[in-house]
Amino acid sequence: MNTHECARNKRVLVIDDNPSIHEDIRKILCKRPQNSRLDETETELFGRGPTRGLDTSFEVDGATQGEEGLRKIHEAAAADLPYALAFVDVRMPPGWDGVETVARIWKEYPDLHVVICTAHSDYSWNEMVEHLGNSDNLLMLKKPFDTAEVLQLAHSLTRKWAIAREIKSRFHELDDLVSQQIKELQAANAELKKEIAARTKVEHALRLSEERFSQAFNASPVPLAIQSLLTEEYIDVNPGFQRVTGYSREELIGRTPKHLGVWHDPDSETAMMQKLRREMSARNLQCRFRGKSGQISDILLSVEVVELDGKPYLLMIAQDVTEQLKLETQLRQAQKMEAVGQLAAGIAHDFNNILAVVQGNSSLLLTSKPPGASDIKALESICAAADRASKLVRQLLTFSRKQLPELHPMNIRDTLTTVSEMLPRVLTPMIEVEVQAPENLPNVCADAGMLESVLMNLAVNARDAMPDGGRIKISADIVEIGPEAASGTPEMREGRFVRLSVADTGCGISPEVLPRIFEPFFTTKPMGKGTGLGLATVYGITRQHSGWVEVESKLNQGTVFHVLLPAIEGAEEIRKAQPPTVRPSSGGGETMLVVEDEPDLRDLVSQVLESQGYKVVQAGSGTVALETWTKHAGSIHLLLTDMVMPDGLGGRKLAERLTSEDPRLRVIFTSGYSAGMPGTELATVEERQFLAKPYRPSALLEVVRRCLDQPHRELAA
Repeated sequence: MNTHECARNKRVLVIDDNPSIHEDIRKILCKRPQNSRLDETETELFGRGPTRGLDTSFEVDGATQGEEGLRKIHEAAAADLPYALAFVDVRMPPGWDGVETVARIWKEYPDLHVVICTAHSDYSWNEMVEHLGNSDNLLMLKKPFDTAEVLQLAHSLTRKWAIAREIKSRFHELDDLVSQQIKELQAANAELKKEIAARTKVEHALRLSEERFSQAFNASPVPLAIQSLLTEEYIDVNPGFQRVTGYSREELIGRTPKHLGVWHDPDSETAMMQKLRREMSARNLQCRFRGKSGQISDILLSVEVVELDGKPYLLMIAQDVTEQLKLETQLRQAQKMEAVGQLAAGIAHDFNNILAVVQGNSSLLLTSKPPGASDIKALESICAAADRASKLVRQLLTFSRKQLPELHPMNIRDTLTTVSEMLPRVLTPMIEVEVQAPENLPNVCADAGMLESVLMNLAVNARDAMPDGGRIKISADIVEIGPEAASGTPEMREGRFVRLSVADTGCGISPEVLPRIFEPFFTTKPMGKGTGLGLATVYGITRQHSGWVEVESKLNQGTVFHVLLPAIEGAEEIRKAQPPTVRPSSGGGETMLVVEDEPDLRDLVSQVLESQGYKVVQAGSGTVALETWTKHAGSIHLLLTDMVMPDGLGGRKLAERLTSEDPRLRVIFTSGYSAGMPGTELATVEERQFLAKPYRPSALLEVVRRCLDQPHRELAA
């Protein structure tokens, strides 16, 4: 197989006794994903871009046993159509298992890349390494496997196989070239004894070779440097190495990295030099360079010891991977935040059911007590604790983006005024507060309550950073972000933004803690002094408003948080909140169907409604609700249903079936999430038909009465 064919090799062999696994992998490997990192590596190594025009589909063959798989590999190699990758199952009774199959294949074809498909009860990684040895060509894929993971493995490993084959081919070409040059030099040396003119030819050939090396060295986009192993001085550097370090060629030549302070960690350089003196080479060392300006760069360093003019030198290849590592870190952080958010949302949703029972029963008991009763204080404490818990749940839902904002055009100055009136209740007298905002601030599309929560959380965070008092400055201004500034971080983008800033004169945040401050449940406060959700809530709300948060902090010099929100272009009408309309909550004998799978909450709702003169029939699931509806056909006026049911018939589908039979039926939905949540049955639920958990009995009665009093045509609209 020639070099061009190597680059196109997408041949994959699946060795598995289960035919359905063969079919699954064939379905997955139907197209070629993008792999920018390998594309860049291929371009740097071989001076050409990835062959996008070649066939991008994988060619997948299958074998049900190890013996059959080895035979197919023999046949493919004989036909000069080798496989680049094999997916091998661990268990394949009878005959060879996966580990023995790989061992037999690698005896003859060690370059084949192998992905071992295993379950948790199969071999461990250490056991596989003990049987097969430590190899870069072996990866483990746990079952059940993810489609994207299989596709990425196939794409990356076949490309890696192709690049490795091409590198080997290039090395062979270089060996042949070196051998040929040696032969030519030997012939020339023999001729020198006979004729002086032959020496001139050899010298001319050497000069041409040096010129070619010099041109290739200086034209290479990869940072290269030649350093003396004995004196550690730089002998030559190319423009790429000058860009990485920030020094000119004249500043580098004849000087050592120690003298220039190139290495951020001098111990790393010492360890590298010791390794080179032992092994004569070092590959893919992760280190950090300090440039002339003081900027730190992450470097992937490969070094080879070469001999020039009888003296040992180091040929260094320094690849700058700073931006790549930043993107990888941001990706890991985003994945971690998403995972924790999903967990928090699940906990919050279930906890709301419990809180609804606690809040409802405590409110009922409290309203039934005569003034001066001995247990009123205890009941008030229960109500207050439930309120605090419900606020914590709302923070969890906000962080995990399960609490939808009510976005309206608004002016930040109104929010600053509201917050400035609330701050004295949460700050100590030793803290001075300054609030500033220009008159010409543009509007933003935001939820006023959520923005107040952002500012209050930041203010409380600043307060805790100043236990002995200090100064907090809350301000707003307009910023214009251009193309160059927008390329600084992934979250930043071009446009016009309103920037909310909260600055304090507190203790500051250490560099080690700063990357983790927006993680949920992460706190540096003592046990019981913080939930670790304040800044996570700030982060979640800001992202829901299409903005981002920036932080500047120095130890013992204070911290500044900047919240950037997109400004609204043009003059939009600002909606003012209307006072709620008070409606009578007592019933007129209407019949309610209450569908709730939480028994305690279902009983509480029924008790509250019946106390106001309503008739109530209950159901613990959607299926039971259908049976109950049939028994009371035509007599039910309102359906109050939870959105999620244990038997698969959710509140939305239940309401659709019942309203199709009786279009006059009123419907109220309840859930631990907020109305309109994308990706759920709540996506199309309107606020007027929705009661969020937890809720007090008074809120339940108000919503029920309002829904019953609405004309039928208003509900249909």
